[in-house]
Amino acid sequence: MAAVEVNGLTVRYGDVLAVDDVSFTADAGKVTAVLGPNGAGKTSTIEVCEGFRSSAAGEVRVLDLDPANEQRALSTRMGVMLQQGGVYPSARVGATARHYCALYNRGVDAHELVDRVGLGARRGATWRRLSGGEQQRLSLALALAARPEVAFLDEPTSGVDVNGRSTIREIVRGLAADGCAVVLATHELDEAERVADRVVIFDRGRIVADGTLAELRRGHDEIRFRSAPRLDLAALAAAIGMIAAQVGPDEYVVDAPPHPKLLSALTAWLAEQGHPLVDLRAGEQRLEDVFRRLTAERDAPRERRAR
Repeated sequence: MAAVEVNGLTVRYGDVLAVDDVSFTADAGKVTAVLGPNGAGKTSTIEVCEGFRSSAAGEVRVLDLDPANEQRALSTRMGVMLQQGGVYPSARVGATARHYCALYNRGVDAHELVDRVGLGARRGATWRRLSGGEQQRLSLALALAARPEVAFLDEPTSGVDVNGRSTIREIVRGLAADGCAVVLATHELDEAERVADRVVIFDRGRIVADGTLAELRRGHDEIRFRSAPRLDLAALAAAIGMIAAQVGPDEYVVDAPPHPKLLSALTAWLAEQGHPLVDLRAGEQRLEDVFRRLTAERDAPRERRAR
């Protein structure tokens, strides 16, 4: 069931076209990751879904409500996590959580909520005294105070340490398991790959991909390995019958399925040449590789774009 429906959305800032005829859905009980380079239009799109920004054209429905005209009704059922800010600098963790829980009045216990995001020991600290990662955790807690049916989370793991990221991933997956539609905007592709059921990739104000991870990776198997810098790629291609591309100082990619015969030829050539094989990964592309492939530089658009 679609909890968020975006159809033909267009957003402009004067003569700047930020979002260009975008359509996608986000289902209840699923995590939808919204990805894109800076200026791709994802933030503007999400702000329209939240009811915080007006559109130039198109239709948006969130929980079958119009965010622009029914924002008050929507806000009682929606959790929003901003990328940064939104909390008074001298506000204390525990008091802020109690305030939000009281405002939403959805039966969420503020004490348990603070513990849930790993801030129990920082209950009396002010916002300004929190680290960047701790501020992200508090922002997530405030979004959870709504016991949301739909949650818009902007960069939830930005600046968060390894243990905190694990906690946030568990919370995000728990929200989806409880039936919440989670829309996750992030630059952390590894995090998106770990938690997302569906991925929507923006580029230059348009959607360039929309599907499950398996769908986006389909047909793009590869062999990725690390070895000595500046391999003789022409000689390697002659030996294995495939072209290898250098993508890092000592990292190479062969755009082909990992057939045993091809892998054997590759490792044999490296051994014959006396080159090391430091790392070898074969199979479907990582989300990062899919993202780079789909958002590669193209001809400059006709209109300036932003956000």
